[in-house]
Amino acid sequence: MSETKPDELKKQFRGMARAAQVLGVAYIGVVNGLFAALQGLGKADAASLAAAAGMDSAYVRRWCDAAFAFDLLDADGDAFRLSETGSAMIASAPGTLMPAAAQGVLNMHMAERAAELMRTGERPGEKVLAERKTLLPWFGPMLEASFAKLFEDVICPAVPFFTEVNQRGGLAVDLGCGNGWYLRALARRCGGLHGLGIDGFDENISQATRLAAREGLSDRLRFVAGDAHHFTLDRPADLIAMNRALHHVWEAGGQTFIARLRENLRPGGAAVIWEPDWPANRATLRQPAFQGIAFQNLTEHVQGNHLLRADEIAEAFATQGLKPEIFHFGEGQEAVIVARKPG
Repeated sequence: MSETKPDELKKQFRGMARAAQVLGVAYIGVVNGLFAALQGLGKADAASLAAAAGMDSAYVRRWCDAAFAFDLLDADGDAFRLSETGSAMIASAPGTLMPAAAQGVLNMHMAERAAELMRTGERPGEKVLAERKTLLPWFGPMLEASFAKLFEDVICPAVPFFTEVNQRGGLAVDLGCGNGWYLRALARRCGGLHGLGIDGFDENISQATRLAAREGLSDRLRFVAGDAHHFTLDRPADLIAMNRALHHVWEAGGQTFIARLRENLRPGGAAVIWEPDWPANRATLRQPAFQGIAFQNLTEHVQGNHLLRADEIAEAFATQGLKPEIFHFGEGQEAVIVARKPG
């Protein structure tokens, strides 16, 4: 090891620490509507921005200085305006950077919980996602901004079953639906499809219902609070989707759950499962596209879960008499498993 190596490492980690600070400052601006308020004002001093956003003026003044320091705001004297990066933090902006800010704070929350719980082995479950009051309302928008475009532009055209279900219509069910982004996207694509979303968080159901109404989809989409582990349907579904959520029910009995999926599907229908694909070779985790999966698997343990291999999921469906097909997306880290019930 060269003599300069420790200094190089310190420099690298100081850079990482600054990146975490940027995400923290950006997160504050996102969840408190400061970026959006400043967009509406165009230019404003801290007091005017605080009044527009309904926030404390002293906090906002110090936030403005921090946001300026990290190039999220520009300044003319005491007046601030959005920089290019700050504009990209607005949730409705094309290619919004909002998910990075929300995910960054969620990651630190989950890391802190893992550090504490590692001492005892406790695994408190999904309730940890609701422990930070400002985070839960942004969980659905974060996932939508991160994955909706991939779903609509890449996954839907590449998976033949979506074309089939569009042609015949019927019922699509999304277990763990979040803010309903998947069913809203599916309803826009598949005009004859009706949807039912089930989620364990009331905040998500409220968001999903409101967003469906805003898009004119309330007559076709319904969202209810419920436990995906024990769901029941009034009639068999043509499509049952789980988006990055199957691993949440796996340890409680994967085969039992898949049997429940099969029972609630119409003949010819399919379970469509979207999961991070845990690699068979540990060395793959060093690839940038898979590093986030390694961190996620640590935080999933806190929630009582672990990530799965796509072939492991496919084998479980085949054991229950469904016919699975695996599709890979991204750089191989995203897997969609379509498991058809024989007609």
